[in-house]
Amino acid sequence: MSIMKPLRLSAIAGTVSILCLGLVSNAAAQISDSVSNKITRAMSAGPAVISAQATIMDTDGTILRKGNNGWTCLPGVSLIPGDNHPMCNDATWMKWMAAAASGSAFFTNLVGTSYMLQGDALVNNNDPAANDPNVGDMWIQEGPHLMMLYPTAEEYAHLPRDPKAGGPYVMWDKTPLVHVMVPISTPDH
Repeated sequence: MSIMKPLRLSAIAGTVSILCLGLVSNAAAQISDSVSNKITRAMSAGPAVISAQATIMDTDGTILRKGNNGWTCLPGVSLIPGDNHPMCNDATWMKWMAAAASGSAFFTNLVGTSYMLQGDALVNNNDPAANDPNVGDMWIQEGPHLMMLYPTAEEYAHLPRDPKAGGPYVMWDKTPLVHVMVPISTPDH
């Protein structure tokens, strides 16, 4: 009888160990899947020719995958907490993102390009700080689009400020975060 107790305890301990290993393995798979999903979502923001070799960076700045083409794709817009609208940015746009996050002034001598082929969150076209769609006059949730940065205001002065005018338009005019929105459609949208 005394031999049976250690055998039962040993069998129970073995079963608990197997269950624990299974739970740890499952948790690791979920974490890995989460990273995999973020990478997939980030890559969907831009053309495959860009996103396939781009660095994939999580919204908290963690590098999920190192790239080699100078582009950075994110699974969401880091400036909007909880946002899941992916974007692929060139180096100029990444500087713009850093300036926007820190509240610093942004200037560029280069044209900057960002892809958001999965669309964007609902935002106020005039005020980047607006967070209540019931306040403000021009809210827009854009579908697939490009965003462009230009060195001078003269380069986009001729464009409308109204997102419903059709074609490219200026977003956040008269703010340091001004940029041009270029709505597009793709064959799979």
